Amino acid sequence: MATVINNITVFGEEIIDQSAIEQIQRCVSEEDIGVLTADAHYGYAHPIGGAVAYKNKVSLSGVGFDIGCGNKAVKTNVLASDVNIARIMDEIVDQIGFGVGRPNPKRVDHPVLEHIKNADFKPQRELRKMAAEQLGTVGSGNHFIDLFEDEKGFLWIGVHFGSRGFGHKTASGFIAMSQGLSFFDKAKEGPMDGPPILFDIHSELGQDYIAAMGLAGEYAYAGRDVVVEKVLEILGAQSTEIIHNHHNFAWFEKHQGEEYWVVRKGCTPAFPGQKGFIGANMHDNSVIIEGVESELSIRGLYSTVHGAGRVMSRRAAAGKTKWMRDRKGVKRKTVISPGLIDFDEVQMRMKARKIELRGAGADEAPEAYKKLEDVLKHQGNTIKILHTLRPLGVAMASDEVYDPYKD
Repeated sequence: MATVINNITVFGEEIIDQSAIEQIQRCVSEEDIGVLTADAHYGYAHPIGGAVAYKNKVSLSGVGFDIGCGNKAVKTNVLASDVNIARIMDEIVDQIGFGVGRPNPKRVDHPVLEHIKNADFKPQRELRKMAAEQLGTVGSGNHFIDLFEDEKGFLWIGVHFGSRGFGHKTASGFIAMSQGLSFFDKAKEGPMDGPPILFDIHSELGQDYIAAMGLAGEYAYAGRDVVVEKVLEILGAQSTEIIHNHHNFAWFEKHQGEEYWVVRKGCTPAFPGQKGFIGANMHDNSVIIEGVESELSIRGLYSTVHGAGRVMSRRAAAGKTKWMRDRKGVKRKTVISPGLIDFDEVQMRMKARKIELRGAGADEAPEAYKKLEDVLKHQGNTIKILHTLRPLGVAMASDEVYDPYKD
């Protein structure tokens, strides 16, 4: 069920790449507590699906570039059988922006923009224009807007994305500052297996990072709220239940009798009674879970999976591609060598299951991920499944959208 390596609890060691296990070991010192959830895979300086409780430190690497990335799910008051899913999915991709750097088709206002205008960490104030343009957009990679049907036939909306360019610029700025540069200088890119970037929470830099991270997290929450409200508007529906969590963030928490700054990167907080939405892949069922109290939950820092977890890199799935500018200066994707996934076949399977797919590509094919049911079994008595959600519609950025920041 779970193994312990020094002071690190590993859920599902047999389905996790050794590189991710070695990576979490580099992140954890003797006074820290580490966790790998069963969806874990190799990341940048800190594995995705990894949580660490730090004494007097906060980890930029553990929060990652997409500060506040998370999932939101809402149950609606309408039955899926009463909805024209194809029409709704067309409206979603028409009215909501997908892709890196894409502005919102219709600008929205939100109190978080005023908070950015008056940010405690002053350099973030200069990011307000970009934040305003991208508020309510979804991004690319594995970020999505999905429609689901639960066991009683009710329609659910599920979304997954984070703080967009605002969070990425914030993280990049603090990487530069960790190297003695200014916030807007270009940072030197470290190796994937480099040590995590840690800030002393008592230092000015540490306090600035905590404030900036908090604001980026608020922005991410606001973005998911805006997108879900737009989908509800398109549906003409109301929400009857809301489940909303970050899974790339740091929290000040008490564990095993002591206080820590806990970073979760691709980890859903799952304290007893706390609900979470866990997406699988574009083809398989997703779930609503709830954390339970157990000895294993305590050892696991009340953390669970955020998805199924990749088993195939994007390049392996989609092939080697190169982005080249055409005569009009637009970047176009050219396939250099094919990947392992036949996306036409994936689309046929989606159609056979009556799932309305908009966008996506071979790098997001179901075969690129572990099976969610297998991953959840390895989490043992730390969570319980409340609802199983069958996908009806999936909207993601097209693989023709250029994105230098995919995971």
